[in-house]
Amino acid sequence: MKTIAIVDYGAGNPVSVKKALDWLGEECAITADPTSVAAASRIVLPGVGHFSATDNLRRSGLHDAIAVAIDRGTPFLGICVGMQWMFEHSQEATQTSGLGIFKGECEHFPADVKSPHVGWNQLELSTNSRLFQGITPQSFVYFSHSFRVPLTSDTVASCEYGGKFSAAVERDHVFGVQFHPEKSGDVGLHLLRNFCGL
Repeated sequence: MKTIAIVDYGAGNPVSVKKALDWLGEECAITADPTSVAAASRIVLPGVGHFSATDNLRRSGLHDAIAVAIDRGTPFLGICVGMQWMFEHSQEATQTSGLGIFKGECEHFPADVKSPHVGWNQLELSTNSRLFQGITPQSFVYFSHSFRVPLTSDTVASCEYGGKFSAAVERDHVFGVQFHPEKSGDVGLHLLRNFCGL
């Protein structure tokens, strides 16, 4: 199966991600079927809303299908809550475990800034990221989130809002972005094109 699987677990807006990939001419499908996800050429996990919604991934079998695909080397991209799920935990839902590929816990923004963080903000990019190859440093992208990932050794893009946080992480064939590439204009489309070209 050469199709990019856009995982539908009852949260987020997979349709907007599909529209962006359709515009790029990529073969993709929205699916909640673990077998289709496990067989896909690439996997995108979108997400909007509460971290506890990712419990649906475990109940449906999608958690295991994604884990198996990642172990096999399938490129994976988590978006917003989809990126946060790649970590161990989130303060938003302490009883819900993430995938645990990356160490650490998602945290709430400090009280001295407005939350959620919504709108366009500027990225500080690493020089060694495949996901951001060809993207201009200090580019603006669109965010909408109340919880954030701290800076880690896998951070390849950061953003400033109540202190610096991880806007993107990358390790081998696994990628996560806190912002919404499907809503970030040419920069977001460039990033999605980079992911599809891996």
